[in-house]
Amino acid sequence: MSFSGTVKEELVKHVPAARHCQIAELAAILHFCGHYVGAQERETDFVQSAEKKKENTLKLSIQAENEAVIRKCFTLLKKTFNINTSVNVTFSKKAAGRSTSCSILLENPDEVRQVLQAAKFMDKDGVPGNLREPVSTLIIRNACCQRAFLRGAFLAAGSMSDPEKSYHLEIVCTNPAQAEQICSILLLFQVEARIVQRKKYRIVYMKDGTGISDFLNIVEAHVSLMTFENYRIVKEMRNSVNRRVNCETANISKTVSASTRQVDDILYLKQRYGLANLPDNLRQMAEVRLANPDAPLRELGEYLNPPVGKSGVNHRLRKLSELADRLREVRKEQ
Repeated sequence: MSFSGTVKEELVKHVPAARHCQIAELAAILHFCGHYVGAQERETDFVQSAEKKKENTLKLSIQAENEAVIRKCFTLLKKTFNINTSVNVTFSKKAAGRSTSCSILLENPDEVRQVLQAAKFMDKDGVPGNLREPVSTLIIRNACCQRAFLRGAFLAAGSMSDPEKSYHLEIVCTNPAQAEQICSILLLFQVEARIVQRKKYRIVYMKDGTGISDFLNIVEAHVSLMTFENYRIVKEMRNSVNRRVNCETANISKTVSASTRQVDDILYLKQRYGLANLPDNLRQMAEVRLANPDAPLRELGEYLNPPVGKSGVNHRLRKLSELADRLREVRKEQ
């Protein structure tokens, strides 16, 4: 099972105790997966008078490809409204293989009305509203209900990449208002998400490890949160080790290059000028470097008599290099 599937399985098992939170989570699932069945108008234009509503037999269907969404919906309907219904599972063939579709169909008008009124998708005259319109603020006015709503939204339309590979969490929305509502709720928890258009959908997404960790905490997927944090720790440690190794490799390469250049300059001075003609401090420095071509500056300073520090060693080697460069220029002029 993918990490996203593991998160959803944990969320399915988490059923809030308070009825208002159960309604908030169910409202999110209806918002993303609910459909009217038996209405004469298209869902996007669904507006009926009270008289016309009585003439039609309105049914409510909740459909999703992920079985976990339907199982959670079934549990919420049972616990919140004491509604028992059957789950229908169908299989279809696509180019990529066989796909599964699960659905719940509410056919009892009284049950449909009860659910829609509780989720604020039906007005006081019994006229159902557009399920894709933003959920009423009355449903998500409490922080606990906002958590439940986000949990339902991720269950219904969310996904998450494997944190071992990359950090990416997204919720697929059918219109801008849906996406903006999700982002506004996340901001209440000081979590920032972005919106991008992908074909006809609006995608609310996060690529920041801290933001995704906060999201898992908000929706109360605590086991998945711990697993995610373990991946983050390992990845950050690995990145830290890689940075340190790269830095040390660069320093070693720099040291070797500088040492090679210093030895070449000292050998040139020995051949063209003579080390005996150098001042005592520079002569001693040249001899120590030739004897220890791979030693770092601090170690070279300990071989001198009297010992000198790293900056003193660097100063003397720079003097030797400058003297070698001047001799080379003189030979060129000759």
